[in-house]
Amino acid sequence: MWATNLKVVGIVLGTLALYTLIANKIPQVQSEVPQTLTLGANVTPEQLVAAGEKVFNGIGGCTTCHGLGTRAPNLLTDEKGTGAIGARCGKREAGKDCKQYLYESLDDPKAYVVAGYQPIMPMMTKQLSPPQVWSVIAFLESQGGTVDVTASDIPATSSTSTTSPTGGGGGGGGAGGLAGGATDPKAIIQAAGCLACHKLDGQGQVIAPDLTHVGSRRDAESIRKKILDPASSIAKGYEKLAGIMPKTFGTMMSAAQLEALAQYLAAHK
Repeated sequence: MWATNLKVVGIVLGTLALYTLIANKIPQVQSEVPQTLTLGANVTPEQLVAAGEKVFNGIGGCTTCHGLGTRAPNLLTDEKGTGAIGARCGKREAGKDCKQYLYESLDDPKAYVVAGYQPIMPMMTKQLSPPQVWSVIAFLESQGGTVDVTASDIPATSSTSTTSPTGGGGGGGGAGGLAGGATDPKAIIQAAGCLACHKLDGQGQVIAPDLTHVGSRRDAESIRKKILDPASSIAKGYEKLAGIMPKTFGTMMSAAQLEALAQYLAAHK
């Protein structure tokens, strides 16, 4: 009897060890701790620029379009001989200096559209907090220009800290979160600027996969995972765009918003 019991215990322990080994081999989607950057009353231009660079390359998702120079003006290098953004921003609109022009571009992007590009940029002041917005402006001014953004530009009633999340997890962006915290999928899609790359119900661009019938090839769980971890799967034929979709949408939405969006898209058969 004791020999039989030992065999049973051995089988159980062996099975547990095997599953533990398999589990450790499966890639995990890690949510990193957001880095908080405090912008106090004595914030320096260098601190603003550093904060803005993190937002630009992180939660802002700016490089999705502005780092390529094909969907939107290149904000990282020279743009068609007009110089870096910090050098050309004050020459775009008559009567507007660089700071005014950049703020307008983030708050009302359709007010002035650079020739040769489509008005596809979402209103970033709905996605980012005032400190995030002004730090991005400082960063862009530093690209070939003079930084004149100061703490006085940031509304006194707003938080003086900005975060640059790098992992998944719910609730970020401007006041109230993405789309003001609304769980209306259409409002979320509009605020996130999804139609700048995707087509849905006859609207949007065809840069990335068409979402009109996305529910026929992905269920809600797959869509949810794709939003949280864009690199988890790449649609056939779009391999060259791998890494372009921002990794921060999961941090910009609450859990309720993420679920509402996943269910809405899954219903598009």
